[in-house]
Amino acid sequence: MINIDSYAYSNNLKKIHPAEKSVFAVCTMAVCLTSPTVITPLIILTLMAGGIISKAGIPVRVFLKLMLIPLSFLLLSVLTIAFSISTNPSGFWISQTMYGFTIGIYYPDLITAIHLFLRSLGAVSCLYFLALTTPMTEIISILHKLKVPAIITELMMLVYRFIFVLMETAITIHRAQLSRSGYVSLKVSYRSLSRLFSALLGKVFVKSQELYNAMSARCYTGEIKVLTKKYPISLRNYILIAGLELPLILINLFNRV
Repeated sequence: MINIDSYAYSNNLKKIHPAEKSVFAVCTMAVCLTSPTVITPLIILTLMAGGIISKAGIPVRVFLKLMLIPLSFLLLSVLTIAFSISTNPSGFWISQTMYGFTIGIYYPDLITAIHLFLRSLGAVSCLYFLALTTPMTEIISILHKLKVPAIITELMMLVYRFIFVLMETAITIHRAQLSRSGYVSLKVSYRSLSRLFSALLGKVFVKSQELYNAMSARCYTGEIKVLTKKYPISLRNYILIAGLELPLILINLFNRV
């Protein structure tokens, strides 16, 4: 998370208006999620990977490592959709019968699972494009301009802040445990991990109270004010976004693979 935040402030697209990047990411994600074909998500995944790596200058290893995070969850979801268990062996495309039960794959379920997997990966790549190129404060400012209720943006900002507090505290405790041989064996590792979680809970409450006191000392009245930069609006970028989105929409309309 800390690396994502640092890349958001130091990437090659940092001077682009955040509204332009948000429109591009959200529109592309909507096209990807509504796609009835596997072609569009593959194109979007390639497009976003190219934008993140080539245009934004994010290292390839960072992008691949981030894409691996949701991959395990997606694979579990896809497998539960693709595989079926039945007492009737007929109709399966691929099957194996054991103890009177047939475990196999129906061809329509396989196609559905592939579509879901690719659409999810494409949507995740769109979110990573926005997260790696746009700081959270600028996303909040865009939401303010869209008249999103203040309670939502305040919660987003506070949760975002507490993620860093939680990570920093967990890393400090984990480093202290490592220096005291807290993970030399499996049994000791479980004990140290449980102690880490219990200590983390107490320390986070203390940190949250300290953060609130600091905000109150700076005249916090229930609304967090953030400074935002002024960016030039580029008509060329919006034309480019439209030129990228229209072919994807046309592919969705005329392709039913």
